[in-house]
Amino acid sequence: MQVRELATESVVTCDVDDSLATAGRQMLEEHVGSVVVTRDGDPAGILTETDALRAGVATDRPFDDVAVHEVASSPLETVTPTATVREAVRQMQRHDVKHLPVVEQLELRGIVTMSDVVFAYTDIVREARDADSRRDRWETDADRWQFDDD
Repeated sequence: MQVRELATESVVTCDVDDSLATAGRQMLEEHVGSVVVTRDGDPAGILTETDALRAGVATDRPFDDVAVHEVASSPLETVTPTATVREAVRQMQRHDVKHLPVVEQLELRGIVTMSDVVFAYTDIVREARDADSRRDRWETDADRWQFDDD
């Protein structure tokens, strides 16, 4: 299964100069756990609920006084729409993240989260089992090439 089949196409974004309060309100209103932070319209980082909570405790400042760029995670880890879900999960594990913006040619196409993977687990397992059941019909390079004995 490819990331494009799982990703949410509608991505909540905010500007790097927005306040943490603005970004937090967006997450609450849109019922999402993160916002992709943009600079001049391009993805530049990500702010998660956990980032916001940590910032609130660490800065001890009102959320209106904290700019998103002060607390957002950067550099931004991304995945392509054609990556497999397995590759995306490995990337999440490797970078200890739960949200991966889906980017194609520097354009934001969506977002895939660990929750998306969990909700699609049954479909992913079914697809893997179907592929495995057809294993005896898989063709390898060795099957396609015949070599002449000299």
